[in-house]
Amino acid sequence: MRRLNNILHMAKNGKLILRLNSDTNLKLGERIFNSKLREVGKIQDIFGPVNNPYISITPKISDPLSLVGKVVYSE
Repeated sequence: MRRLNNILHMAKNGKLILRLNSDTNLKLGERIFNSKLREVGKIQDIFGPVNNPYISITPKISDPLSLVGKVVYSE
């Protein structure tokens, strides 16, 4: 498991937004987990500057707002 960053916010379309560090290499569709290693979503899009891109995550939990400000992990 790789530690990513904190979830920044939830977009109007319901996706969770996260800013990555430059050394992180992720793929579309990759699963995202919370600190208890439960799957919370999948990467939908990678956008923004190449050095520090953002990702949008399609949540798979009933209360995605509870993840805002929390650290997430990838497989």
